[in-house]
Amino acid sequence: MRPSNIALLSLGLSFAAAVTVANAAPMVTLDRHGTWVSVEAYGPNVIHVTIAADKAEALKAPGYGILADHADNSAFRQTSDQSGDTFASSALTLHVDTAPLPHTPGVTERYFAPNLAPVRLQVKNARGETIVNMTGWEMSPHEVAGEATYQVGATFSAPADEHYYGMGQNQDSFGPLDLRGRVIDCQHWYDAPTGETVCVPFMVSSKGYGIIWDNPSDTRFVAGIRGRTSFQSKVGERVSFFVVTGDKPEEIYSAYARVTGKTPIPPKAAFGLIQSKARYDSQAEVLRVARTYREKHYPLDVMVVDWFYWTHMGQLDINPAEFPDPDGMNKQLHDMGMKSIVSIWPRFERSGRYFKELDAKGYFLKDKDGKTVDGLPFRSDRAGALIDSTNPAARKWYWEHARDNVLSHGFDYPWLDETEPDLVPDGYFYSIGSGDRYHNVFPLLHVEGVAQGMRAWKPSKRVLILSRAAYLGSQRTGALFWSSDIDPTWEALQRQIPTGLNMTASGIAYWGNDIGGWQWLPQTTSATKPPLLDPSDARDTVGQNNDYPELLTRWFEYGTFLPTLRLHGDRKHTEIWAFGHQAEAIMAKYDALRYRLIPYIYSRAKTTYDTGAPFMRPLWMDFPNDPNVVNLGTQYMFGPAFLVAPVTEQGQTEKDVYLPAGSDWYNFWTNEKLAGGRWVKVAAPIDQIPVFVRAGSIVPLGSDIQSTASKQSIAEIRVYPGKDADFALYDDDGTSYGYEAGNSSTTQLHWNDASRALSATGGDDVFDKTVPKLAKVIGK
Repeated sequence: MRPSNIALLSLGLSFAAAVTVANAAPMVTLDRHGTWVSVEAYGPNVIHVTIAADKAEALKAPGYGILADHADNSAFRQTSDQSGDTFASSALTLHVDTAPLPHTPGVTERYFAPNLAPVRLQVKNARGETIVNMTGWEMSPHEVAGEATYQVGATFSAPADEHYYGMGQNQDSFGPLDLRGRVIDCQHWYDAPTGETVCVPFMVSSKGYGIIWDNPSDTRFVAGIRGRTSFQSKVGERVSFFVVTGDKPEEIYSAYARVTGKTPIPPKAAFGLIQSKARYDSQAEVLRVARTYREKHYPLDVMVVDWFYWTHMGQLDINPAEFPDPDGMNKQLHDMGMKSIVSIWPRFERSGRYFKELDAKGYFLKDKDGKTVDGLPFRSDRAGALIDSTNPAARKWYWEHARDNVLSHGFDYPWLDETEPDLVPDGYFYSIGSGDRYHNVFPLLHVEGVAQGMRAWKPSKRVLILSRAAYLGSQRTGALFWSSDIDPTWEALQRQIPTGLNMTASGIAYWGNDIGGWQWLPQTTSATKPPLLDPSDARDTVGQNNDYPELLTRWFEYGTFLPTLRLHGDRKHTEIWAFGHQAEAIMAKYDALRYRLIPYIYSRAKTTYDTGAPFMRPLWMDFPNDPNVVNLGTQYMFGPAFLVAPVTEQGQTEKDVYLPAGSDWYNFWTNEKLAGGRWVKVAAPIDQIPVFVRAGSIVPLGSDIQSTASKQSIAEIRVYPGKDADFALYDDDGTSYGYEAGNSSTTQLHWNDASRALSATGGDDVFDKTVPKLAKVIGK
């Protein structure tokens, strides 16, 4: 069992391991014939409900990922009558029904009715509409990992017109987005057949609410099947969940941030091109690639050193034969205006210098007999023990040795791989309890431990971490998340679109994928259509995989409109120029476009920091009244202006795109204006993916730069007329935490559609005066 009192650490990041905080006491704990229901609030539009047969369980603080010190009951008032207890604020009303009177059970009830006293509750929004109707709960006893525990769950009514989104990363869909009718196995699972699954148990409904399910064990989410929606977790002694309400996504996600933590603004370099490969085998190769980018004048911000730069897994060293001067290497990168990322793994093999020390300290995942688990019998990569990051002392050890042995050599940021973790904990034991009970918490605790250490080490430098998995609250760590080791195939590309949209809908705004797919690239292809790009001058990389330059180019075009753009893969080469001159020219064009878009993207990052809402988002968030978008996962909004419809089929040169109702739209490439509320067939030659801009949009474009280390001016401000428009153009130093104290600038851009004039206020006086001259009105 998790200890109930662990101090909340504060090093600039809120670290919510198990906490008990005085102001987190519930408003009330109700007795429903021996079932206890605790109710507390986290502001006016968040209510937390805990249900248990044991009062002590109902009174416990919420679990991992939840910021218990953010509880705030002040907006609510309680009333009671014969129907039950009501808790009301200006934003929502919770009613907990009175328990039914005892009665003599019938024949069926004697055999099939639960022993638990029933609990029913409803949540209404500010308009008095019932949006949540919990019809039942369960605690079914069983044994897990030798522990007597329960399967716990809750069931809710599912109206026929309700749609469900979120619940982390699931790569099963080729396009449909709505989870309704699906059963989601919410667990971290690297080996999932369609690609790694990641459990972030936050569901968002089309009815204007979300449910945060507070249980880190394997959880089954059943979405709108047979009139019911349910959560069911493998291990627990209570049911604990939060309901957040809001008429707009920003209201829901700001409430989610209040419960689990704000999404910080990443360093500006995170929005430029990140170049990676599995793997660059020497510092000479790293520097050669970096210099080639500069020689070709292709913008690049980050070079990545992936795995096996060490001498042994878990040695936490840098092999001097391959990287004789990592400090010098990083200085040269910095002199070129680049940052560096280095991969650091949580696994330690027996031959490494730290295995015996960590084993003796008890800092590894253990089996039932207390012995260190060394690899997994059913995996091909069986060597190595997992650092137990649920143990604060092990977490501290890991950070200090990663810092001193690796990061101190001039590397800017760590890549924390295997954060599911890859060594599946089921049947084994962490310091806090069984891996079954705490299956999903590792990525939060492991990454946040490093994030806290980084901020304490260099308090004026923003944290950035690559992480392969997430949990509730992981967005607050400064991590960029990606969809793991996907295949270099058209199928994998197609799956990425809906996968990412439900991940960002889960409160994880900074999600991306390995551009081009990570797995080894087959040197042949089964494609039957002629490739759209000539592969003849890319044979050294692709062999006879003739359509791969086309695939990578389409993937790069899509990546240009992702929160992060990172080339990666297990290929001989992964750089822009390695796939033929035709592919190179197109990717170079999109690389330049990405950098021109940074003022727009960075401004959206500030909005995400302020509201928690993602800026890469499914269409239902921005067009809730258009029924045609509720299940549309093949296209999305990138900020408030851009509608992006990636091409995911080989040989495709046109694509059907839906333009949502309620707006006119401009083709980004041709400036043609089209009415919304209809499907259109859009030309998609190999150098274009369909991108539209909503009428009534302002899009600032920056000057050409080689990296974000250079000051970027605003070169042009495009206005897409049709409605009045506003845009908050945000900027700061791009590297420090000064923005938290307001050390930044925001220029409010306004387009008056009637007078056809663009104006600016609030920014630098000189810039404000130049804004009308920078305006380019589309269609004028």
